[in-house]
Amino acid sequence: MKASQYSTSNHLKFILPSLLGIILFMVPVKNGDTITIPIAILAGWVQAWLADYLSFIMMMIISITAIGTLLTKAAGADALKQKPFFQSLFNVTPVWTITRLLGMIFAIMVFFQIGPQAIISPDTGGLLLGDLLHVLFAVFLFAGLFLPLLLNYGLLELFGVLLTKIMRPLFTLPGRSSIDSLASWLGDGTIGVLLTSKQYEEGYYTKREAAVIGTTFSVVSITFSLVVIAEVHLEHLFVPFYLTVAASGLVAALIMPRIPPLSRKTNTYVTEEPAEMDEAIPSEHNMLSYAYLQAVQRGSKESSVSKFFKQGGQNILDMWMGVAPIVMALGTIALVIAEFTPFFTWIGYPFIPLLELMQVPYAAEASETILVGFADMFLPAIIGSSIESEMTRFIIASLSVTQLIYMSEVGGLLLASKVPVGMKDLFIIFVERTLITLPIIVLIAHLIF
Repeated sequence: MKASQYSTSNHLKFILPSLLGIILFMVPVKNGDTITIPIAILAGWVQAWLADYLSFIMMMIISITAIGTLLTKAAGADALKQKPFFQSLFNVTPVWTITRLLGMIFAIMVFFQIGPQAIISPDTGGLLLGDLLHVLFAVFLFAGLFLPLLLNYGLLELFGVLLTKIMRPLFTLPGRSSIDSLASWLGDGTIGVLLTSKQYEEGYYTKREAAVIGTTFSVVSITFSLVVIAEVHLEHLFVPFYLTVAASGLVAALIMPRIPPLSRKTNTYVTEEPAEMDEAIPSEHNMLSYAYLQAVQRGSKESSVSKFFKQGGQNILDMWMGVAPIVMALGTIALVIAEFTPFFTWIGYPFIPLLELMQVPYAAEASETILVGFADMFLPAIIGSSIESEMTRFIIASLSVTQLIYMSEVGGLLLASKVPVGMKDLFIIFVERTLITLPIIVLIAHLIF
């Protein structure tokens, strides 16, 4: 079949939503003295408009999430069987249930200023509820709503075909894996993990391929990157920041599949026989025409405006309720440890000589942020946000995004999925990614500053 056999409306169903998605998420625009993307501008407006209410709103969202999770646990796993979205949202593992409960307790304590000063301090829980979670609320609101423009109208299919010839020689992966990485990049790292796990279970990926894709290509989304760069007060450098993340992430993606532990994963399938896969382009098409055909076919299946807004709304709830309680819980604990104990100072000591060798300003302060990202991606930016040097804050933000394996989301999801990686694997991969990407990020930072 050829794309010309589709009606004009089918072509437009691919072109217009995808173009709007590209404009909203990827086109740099000038906003005053800064360069950013339209989604970030919209988020900024909402943040300013609701500034006096956002701490209360986020406390309520975190509390509703925790209470909903506890009620679901009490009612049993099948209580929400008829509502699969809410079942996946509230029926989480015991570890995440406890984390959500802790997040609610901390949020209430901070909002009402009750309890130990270590938790409610403006430098710990107060920083999270009064600052970072405001940014999360606003960015997730628009990113979640408009995410289907990137995922559902053919853009992934277009790039999936166009990148087929690149993925196998460069990354030792099948062409279809480019869709997983694009879904992560444009949407959320969790999307990439879920896609990878599903395709592995269905026999499309070997154990090695699933492990590589899950840990290397479930990249941090534009959405999260916006929050991180805002936290270190460098929004005006978003474009060079994201290009730095992309460049260092690309180098890591080239190296990681070729070194242990990923290189030692077996090339066997979870099923007895691999699923039939044909990446060949039909003889009547060239690569571009076939990519466009796949995109139009996908876009033509989307016809309901109500479905678009329903999915957008689900994305927003998933981001708000899935991320905010974890950030509040793990973030508060980590900040209390950072502020009131020397723990992060101790584990950062080995990196001080390395950072000094690379002439990074405030090397001792920066070293405290390097390993904390294993717990949660936002923690390095939160802890490093008070460092005076813009260059150092830029390096911390870029590294935290390229480290990728943070247990509050991607790491936790990987452990809960069928993808064959364990906690030891994840920590080794985290350290390897840190050592690979840090010199590249520092080099680019020296060129920018």
